[in-house]
Amino acid sequence: MNSSLNAARRSRELAEVRDLVVDVLVVGLGATGAGAALDAASRGLTVAAIDAHDLAFGTSRWSSKMIHGGLRYLARGQVGVAYESAVERGILLGRTAPHLVRAQPYLLPLGPAVSRRREALVMAGYRIGDGLRAAARTPRRLLPGPARIPAARALALAAPLDRRGLRGALLSWDGRLTDDARLVVALARTAAALGARVLTRCRALEVTGDGAQVRDELTGDSFAIRARTVVNATGVWAAGLHPGVRIRPSRGTHLVLRPRTLPGLTAGLHVPIPGEGNRFALVLPQPDGRIYVGLTDEPVDGPVPDVPQAPEQDVTFLLGVLNSVLETPLRRADVAGAYAGLRPLLAAEGRTADLSRKHALLTSRDGVVTVVGGKLTTYRRMAEEAVDRAVSVGGLDAGPSRTARLPLVGAAGAERGAPDRLTGRYGGEAGAVRALMAAEPWLAEPGPTGVTGAELVWAVRHEGALDVDDLLDRRTRIGLVPEDREAALPAARAALDYRPA
Repeated sequence: MNSSLNAARRSRELAEVRDLVVDVLVVGLGATGAGAALDAASRGLTVAAIDAHDLAFGTSRWSSKMIHGGLRYLARGQVGVAYESAVERGILLGRTAPHLVRAQPYLLPLGPAVSRRREALVMAGYRIGDGLRAAARTPRRLLPGPARIPAARALALAAPLDRRGLRGALLSWDGRLTDDARLVVALARTAAALGARVLTRCRALEVTGDGAQVRDELTGDSFAIRARTVVNATGVWAAGLHPGVRIRPSRGTHLVLRPRTLPGLTAGLHVPIPGEGNRFALVLPQPDGRIYVGLTDEPVDGPVPDVPQAPEQDVTFLLGVLNSVLETPLRRADVAGAYAGLRPLLAAEGRTADLSRKHALLTSRDGVVTVVGGKLTTYRRMAEEAVDRAVSVGGLDAGPSRTARLPLVGAAGAERGAPDRLTGRYGGEAGAVRALMAAEPWLAEPGPTGVTGAELVWAVRHEGALDVDDLLDRRTRIGLVPEDREAALPAARAALDYRPA
């Protein structure tokens, strides 16, 4: 079946789903929900997957875009979580999404604030992390090992570092996503290619073990979707559908710097947070030239907002940490944008920064399976376990998960290491996007962050984008900088209305 998601397919499948009893209804289309839809569809089950908003509308688009190997969890004694992270990182790097996940180098600058003892402890941790890589059977060619490098090489990779007292840096490697929202789109499209009905702008009003009452947010029409099993993958909103779930959201804020704000920075940075023995801020150069700086870990009380805001105190804090390692400090005016996401942590005592990132499965009395906790790197494993539980609860006829070996849309034929910017976003579909650029001059013209009109049209035709917010805030990340978003609005509107001559 075709993997393309668009308005016409949505309308057709909305009509179809009213007359069906699907095997699995998935509520929530972040990474875990889209992953669950793919897992179930790949086992031959009939699937409907819905979201009140859009693909990757919630937490999944607000990450650091990192695919962690689990070292930070190992430092807290969470050995199982660390190993699981390393395994899932290897699967993404080598099999399922090599076009979207690449190895990224990171430097820990060895300035006066990093003692020799701390240097030795961190390097020991990096070597243990490399052991996790080996245990997970991720080849060295995909993920190089750690090393201590001299100051001259550190400055060649990160020219903005403060040279005063710099005695070198610790170099480590981890996985990096081209874009977390693009991963979710690839998951949803791969599920659609296997027959899943992926329906955005469909809000679950009430969920039971045999389906949900749903409202089409575009028309206001309400209807029922009947199902043999239901998976609640709504993350920080899970308690709204499963009152027994106790979530303790944690806010992670990132700064967005424009390209050329830190000239000569080609590697990421791990920056020690003052007063914290095992916490680091991250400086993350992006493929579009922007730089993200994150992240905070602050508890959030009260109602969960649809779109969290980055408070000014988070911006001030992160800017201060970043400036602690720069030769020329940045000013507040250098911050072009900021974003915040809410981690769906399981409620427990203690600081949110110390809470486990392990996920959990909960089954309500009427059979709704809720998956909560966890993190982006392990979405596939979370989705697999949720579908395993749904199959058991519903007595469904299905084999084991196949997703550890199933390439996502774009993975086949991806040109690893190719200089073309499109290959890193579309993989094997980059040629089709290039061909679309040739149709009219405006389709090849790059806008903010280099995104072309053809990419916007592609998102409307094949990636389920229904309005300018989908295009600018999720299919591309132009909207992270308000001025860029404003400049790109005409092209986004044109893409929605585009009809070939």
